[in-house]
Amino acid sequence: MAFVKTLKTRAYFKRFQVKFKRRRQGKTDYRARIRLINQDKNKYNTPKYRFVVRFTNKDITAQIISASIAGDLVLAAAYSHELPRYGLEVGLTNYAAAYCTGLLLARRVLKMLEMDEEYEGNVEATGDDFSVESAESRRPFRALLDVGLVRTTTGNRVFGALKGALDGGLDIPHSDKRFAGFKKDEKQLDAEVHRKYIFGGHVASYMRMLMEDEPEKYQTHFIEYIKRGIEPDDMEELYKKVHAAIRADPTLVKSSKEPPKEHKRFNLKKLTYDERKARLIERLNALNSSAKDDAEYDDDDDDDE
Repeated sequence: MAFVKTLKTRAYFKRFQVKFKRRRQGKTDYRARIRLINQDKNKYNTPKYRFVVRFTNKDITAQIISASIAGDLVLAAAYSHELPRYGLEVGLTNYAAAYCTGLLLARRVLKMLEMDEEYEGNVEATGDDFSVESAESRRPFRALLDVGLVRTTTGNRVFGALKGALDGGLDIPHSDKRFAGFKKDEKQLDAEVHRKYIFGGHVASYMRMLMEDEPEKYQTHFIEYIKRGIEPDDMEELYKKVHAAIRADPTLVKSSKEPPKEHKRFNLKKLTYDERKARLIERLNALNSSAKDDAEYDDDDDDDE
């Protein structure tokens, strides 16, 4: 009889420690997070802010967050679903929309801290790299870019949001190597290409291509643009108006939408002890009554015989 060696003993399982919940879910890279939130001891509990950007299928979320023992604290937030208020109703998840969301968050947090007049940032988006310079009274608001689990490839939409925040007046350590338009061979950023992405030029080019080659696909793919009468040539002017509107009033407007009176449930409501007890008694009574009916039916059959 062959002897099988026990590889994982009882002692192993007694000492086994599960990973953090968000690591098990694949939501948080704790190796990256610990490096973003670690603060020097001589800073005396000064918050270390992160510029957090996350994408969903229909929305872009940008937040200024600091970590504490109790949990993460959100200083300010901006979402791409706010952009229709500034005149952008379609294309809320592309590179240009990410730039607008980053710009909105930057202007909002600076207005909240009463630094918006001192740090205007780059008023005209040229596509060139921009870093805010320190003023005499106080230093610019500093935050570190937190991209989460996104692959940091050149031209990723995360860097569109970063560019918007930089132009908005925030101080975020960065390199221009990941902006759209950076040429690896020449080792420099093509500002014209980057500007094209900021103003939705890549979308306009795709629209023109579909109009010529596949008009039927254009009608279905850009149906929301067609409904609003947005042509490829109108794209740059549209984004210029959106940027100006964001700078004019970046404050958060609370939704006037009323909360739902009844919340949807996708699982059964948990019963209390008394409810479970009453339910059990009801089932027992039903069983007893059915058994009684069956007994009476059998007696009737015996009498007929």
